[in-house]
Formats: sequence, C-alpha cells, structure tokens
Amino acid sequence: MSQILLILLYLVCNVGCQIRYSIPEEMKKGSLVGNIASDLGINVQRLRSGRARIVTGENSQYAELKADKGMFVVNERVDREKLCGDMTPCSFSFDLILENPMELHHITVEVLDMNDNSPFFHQHDMQLTIGESAAPGARFVLPTANDPDVGVNGLQEYYLSPNDNFVLKTHSNSDGRKYAEMVLEKPLDRERHPNLSLKLIAVDGGTPQKSGTVNIEIFVLDANDNSPVFNQTVYKASVREHAPKGTYIITVNATDADSGSNGLIYYSFSKIDRSHGSGNLFMIDEKSGVIVIKGSVDYEKDKKHELRIDAKDQGGLTDSCKVIIEVTDVNDNAPTITVMSFSSSVSEDSPPGTTIGIINVKDLDSGDNGQVNCRIEQNTPFKIKSNLKTYYTLVTDALLDRESVSDYNITVIASDAGTPALSTKKNFNIKISDVNDNAPVFPQAVYSAYVVENNSPGVSVLTLRAKDPDENQNARISYILEDTDIGASPISEYISVNAESGVIHAVKSFDYEQIKQLVFMVRAQDGGSPPLSSNVSVRILIQDQNDNPPQVLYPVQTGGSMVAEMVPRSADVGYLVTKVVAVDVDSGQNAWLSYKLQKATDRALFEVGLQNGEIRTVRQVSDKDAVKQRLSVIVEDNGQPSRSATVIVNVAVADSFPEVLSEFTDFAQDKEYNDNLTFYLVLALAVVSFLFITCLVVIVSVKIYRWRQSRILYHSSLP
Repeated sequence: MSQILLILLYLVCNVGCQIRYSIPEEMKKGSLVGNIASDLGINVQRLRSGRARIVTGENSQYAELKADKGMFVVNERVDREKLCGDMTPCSFSFDLILENPMELHHITVEVLDMNDNSPFFHQHDMQLTIGESAAPGARFVLPTANDPDVGVNGLQEYYLSPNDNFVLKTHSNSDGRKYAEMVLEKPLDRERHPNLSLKLIAVDGGTPQKSGTVNIEIFVLDANDNSPVFNQTVYKASVREHAPKGTYIITVNATDADSGSNGLIYYSFSKIDRSHGSGNLFMIDEKSGVIVIKGSVDYEKDKKHELRIDAKDQGGLTDSCKVIIEVTDVNDNAPTITVMSFSSSVSEDSPPGTTIGIINVKDLDSGDNGQVNCRIEQNTPFKIKSNLKTYYTLVTDALLDRESVSDYNITVIASDAGTPALSTKKNFNIKISDVNDNAPVFPQAVYSAYVVENNSPGVSVLTLRAKDPDENQNARISYILEDTDIGASPISEYISVNAESGVIHAVKSFDYEQIKQLVFMVRAQDGGSPPLSSNVSVRILIQDQNDNPPQVLYPVQTGGSMVAEMVPRSADVGYLVTKVVAVDVDSGQNAWLSYKLQKATDRALFEVGLQNGEIRTVRQVSDKDAVKQRLSVIVEDNGQPSRSATVIVNVAVADSFPEVLSEFTDFAQDKEYNDNLTFYLVLALAVVSFLFITCLVVIVSVKIYRWRQSRILYHSSLP
C-alpha cells in the first residue's frame, strides 16, 4: 500500500495547526507522508525563512522534513509492532516549529497495520493429564497464541484437530485477547485410548491468511471422579501502584469432593498469564491460593491486570477462574517540562505579548495527580499562557529596556494537584538584545583646549569621549568633524579627528600671529541603523610663543650708505640724540621690549632709555670727544628665552657737516677694503679645492683602467 491518506486537518488559531496523516507500516525511506506546506496553507518560502524544523516526539526520527519542497517523507522504516506493540491505534507525534513569527504545528502520523506476522505459540508442545472419570463438560485451558498484528490481521480464531472426545470453545478477555478452552464432550476410556494427540491451530484474518500450531499430548489417568471447583468464577481486587513486594492482593479458593490425593488442590497461573508476563508481577501460593505482589506495579503502564488461575487436583482435573486487579494511581510522577522552542534573546523593542518560547508540560499520573498548573516564580516582565491542553507559551508581559536590565533568569514551575503536590522547575536565561534607542552623549556641552603655536603637525590636542548606553554596533561611536570655514580655509586644513578614538590632532603648525583660536563642531555618531548622533562645540585656543625677535624700525639699517646722528659739541647733559624704535609681533610679555647699550666708542658719553629706547647724553660734550661715535644698541623682548635684535647707531659729534663728512668717508673705505679682501680669500680657497679633487679623480681612473687591461691580457693568454 503506497498511497497516503490524509485523515484530519483542523486549525488552532492562536498557535498553529494539528494535522493527522495515515501511512502503512514498512514504507521505504524517502516515501511521501504528506505535503505539509499545502496542508498547512503556507508557502515553501515561509518554511525556509521560518527555519522550520521538527522538535521533540519520542519517535520523530521516523519522519523527515524537506523544507525546500514542503514535504514530509519517511526517514526510517516503520515497524508498527516494534513501535506500538498491540496498542491501537498506533501513531507517533511530533511538533513542527517555525520562527519569526513563532508557530507550533502538532503532527500525528498513524501507522496502519499490515499482515506481516503469523500467529505463534510460545511452546511447540504441551502435555495434559486427564482422568478417565472426567465428566462431560470438564474444561481445560489451552495455551494462548500471540500475533503482533492487530485488527483483522491479528489473531481471529482457534481450531482443534478433529477428534471424538473434545470440542473447542473460544473466549475473549476484557482487553480483547482471545483464548481457547478444550471442553470434554465424550468420556475418555483409558483402556481403549491411553493417550490422544491433537493439534491446536491459531489463524489470523489477513490476506493471505497465516497460522500457527501447537501439539497437544493428552495422557488419560485412572478414575478421578471430581474436578476442583472455584467458589467464584470472577474475583476482584485493587492495589496501589508501587505497593511493596509481598503486599497481599486476594485469596482464591477451590474445593474438590474427592478424598485423599485426588482431593489435594494446587493453584497456578494459567499458561495465558505466564505467556503475557503476569507471573513477573504477581505470585500465587500453590497450596493456599494467596496472591501477592512479586514485581513493580505501575499504573502508568497498566491500569488493570486480568489473571486466570488454574486449580488442579492430583488426578489432573482442573478448573479455572478470573482475577481482575485494579491498580489505583498515586502521585508518583512529577510534571515534565519539555522545551519545544526557545529564543534565548529578545529585542528590547518587542511589544508585550511577544512569544519567547513554547513548552510542553505533561504528567503521567491521572485525575488530580495529573492536573498541571504552570507559573513563573519571579516577578519579571514575562508570563506563561496556556494555548493547548499541554502546551504553554512564554511571552513578554511589559515593555523591555536593555539599558535597565540586560538579562533575566526565569524559573518556570509546573505543579500538579496531587497530595502532596509534585513540581518541576525549568530555568530559562533570556538576554535582552539591544536596539539603537540611545544617541551618544558627551559629558560636556563645550570642550576647550590650549595649544602652543609652532606645534609639530600631528600633535594631539584634545581627546573627546562620548558614551552610548547601547551595546555592540549600536554603541560603536565614530567621531566626525563638521564642515566649517576658518577665514577662507576649511577647518580640515587645521585639525583632524580620529574617527575611532576621538583624538583631535593638529594638521599643521599653528601661528598665533595669524590665528588666535579655532571654534568648530564634532559629531559623535553610533553604528546603529539608522544611526543616532549628537554634536559638541570645541574651542582650541592658540597660545603665543616667543618665536619672533624684535624688529628695529628706526634707525633704518642700510647696506652701503652710512647714516649718522649729529650731536653739537655744545649739547647739554640729557641731550636727545635719537630714539631707537622697535616692535615685536608676539603678544603679551613676549612683546615687552627693553633697550640696552651693548657697545659704544665712549660708554661714558651716552645712555639708552630702558623702556623707550631714547639715546641721550649723560655728560657735557667736550672738544676731546671723538667726532665719530659708534653705538651698538640691543633690543630684547621679555619672552622665555628672550629674543633680541641689535642696531648700530652712528653718532657724529661736530658742529659742521664738512667735518662729519671727512671722518665717515674714511670709515666707509676701510670697510669696503676689508670686504674685498674677504671675498678674494674665499675665491682662492675654492679654486685650490677644485684642482685637488680633479687630480684625485684622474689618478683613480687611470689606476682602474690599467687594472682592467691586465685582466683582459691574462684571460686571453689562457689555453
């Protein structure tokens, strides 16, 4: 049977769908189970984008999801008998999870039985001893056959080989299992037939029909007039699950009217119960008929046990009765929590009601012991919602803020209603993922920094630090220099900002005399999408450095001509000869100038005003004073270290101009002669040096040439 039958499809609106498929057992790997995309009403792209996958389910390995095709296929050969035994209907379930948004779809696959097993007996031969005095109507329970198949493919009927003494009666237990009794119809005659050989045949209802056989060997004993008789055909008892070994259940009782050894009765489990394993759970005293617990009785495995007890006398006559033992449930199973799907990270902008995870909670107990309630232990912005009978969703219950709380440890408690109640805890760690909801913030509204002029290009001036409470890329700050002009030049020609560190560097050397300060804006921008930013104002003040010497404006220094100030010989003390005028383009104390007389032909005749640069006589001029007076005045600023300029002031002490002219003409000629002498000495030194270097080069060249010629001759003479 290769055709697949879709049995049921219905929607559960707030969670997803429940779908039921039906497939025959023994299908090959890769066989189609169903078109899940079509049956759910979703397209294949949704399966891929939602990362559709199979979760949980004890036997989910039997099915495989082909998300790219939207198909469920058989992943492993399914053996119904191995999967479910004799339980009907046989099915396995699993859940299909999709994300973004989260959906849960419950899938049930029913496995249909095929007649791939024959009925069989646990023994090939059996022996019975029956007294010849057994009355017609005496019953003898026969071995039970097993057939792993179910329904029409399972065990349907028993047949007894033809004989003159026995007929076969078929009965069914409350669980549907069939068993056979052999009923004596015609008295036995040991003298004619001391033993009988029969066959019991079990057949199923499949096509083709299959069967199993057991051989029955009957030995006829001498007269035993009465069979044992139970005082009840059905006994009923109850026991709590997991009752300790040796716990009393019930006592069965049979009587036999015979005396002596023929009246002694022995009790035992029938071959039916021994073949089905009841002998592992219960034990019967063969003499007293007391039944006690031998193994572990579990309500979750079997809620009721049905036993058949045989009473047999020494003459081989038997009777049987039924014992029904009801198992009462105790709260011995705590709820189990299975995580179907869980997102360990949730965005902080998720609205209330966003699904974080889906859990499945089960309790194997029944009644109040199996009623489960789920809750969250802590006071958190999350809650548990019940969507299906055993499914719960973990959802947000309030707005989230990662900057306040970055993660939550949630404990989900599942408790049953038993007495005492049992509970299970499951811990979930939920991290709140960041959303770019905070712009970078500068701790100051305005930043100021100072830099001394003549700085080295690239020097660090100031470091900006902005903070962003977001994380990762959303908190990765880049610093950007806003465009503005300083004079006619863009700000980028003066300073730069490191995008990563926020360090402001000087692009070039600043000159205080040209620019006193730089005012600009820097933007801090995060790496979010879209990015957020904030601006801050930065002011860089250029500090003056004493980098300019004083400049003498007067007297003007000329290269070739001589300028002299005249002082009449009649000049009084304090006579103003001239005034040295100088300026310094620096500022502050770097521009404060002082004047000092450095050298003079006659230092006792003149003085220079420290602050104003005025040159005055300090005594009365006399006839003995030389006409030609040479003063060297130094002008110093007040910087650290100070810088200076020197000016030569020529003073003529005379009453008439011709006298002055004759004196200063000789001085000019002497100076010209000295200058010419220096020039010729330098020229001669240069010529001598040139000739020496030329000779040296020629000598080296000749040496190299001769060496190369000798090498050529040497190689040419070789054979």
